[in-house]
Amino acid sequence: MFKRVLIAEDHEIANISVVKTLKELGIAGTDYVYYCDDALTWIQKANQNGQPYDLLITDLSFEEDHHQQKIPDGSSLIQAAKLIQPYLKVLVFSGENKPAIIDTLFKELDIDAYVRKARHDAQHLNQAINAIYNGKKFLSPDLKLSLKEKNSHNFTDFDITVISLLAQGTLQKDIPLYLQQKNIKPSGLSSVEKRLNLMKEVLDFSKNEQLVLYCKDMGII
Repeated sequence: MFKRVLIAEDHEIANISVVKTLKELGIAGTDYVYYCDDALTWIQKANQNGQPYDLLITDLSFEEDHHQQKIPDGSSLIQAAKLIQPYLKVLVFSGENKPAIIDTLFKELDIDAYVRKARHDAQHLNQAINAIYNGKKFLSPDLKLSLKEKNSHNFTDFDITVISLLAQGTLQKDIPLYLQQKNIKPSGLSSVEKRLNLMKEVLDFSKNEQLVLYCKDMGII
């Protein structure tokens, strides 16, 4: 099992819960900090001392207070930490539930596990840590269905541009002009209509407004 774990979490109650889970797993080498800047400093020092952390457990959101921070959130911390220790294992423990954001964490930041703060999160933390230790990825079971739903349509850059324009109040008939000005192809009205109709059909929507709201809720735009 892991020997050294660093927890970055600004809520003391959540810290206590994570530490309790680690102790139940027999992990005694646990440190925790309330700020992302401190977490990065500890990771740097641990590497310099030849005793690197095996696992980083971090939240995504950290509340601002009188301590000014260079690293504002968990995503930025993960990026910075992996520059120092590229193969550092990372478990994100957060209340965030937008599939697009979680999907990005796995694909772009190469995290190893995501546990949502919700019912049964202590159990899921235990499962996640065991999964990571055995070289596997882990996602809270309650989030798997949402990610599967989101991935039922592969949103392209073109799709996101069109939906973003609709969200900004641009009329569908005026979108081709914007695409032409930005040299984005295809730019015809028929291409825009076909793509919107495809997205609505796959996601079972009848109106553009429903599609826009869905993409906002999922963090796609």
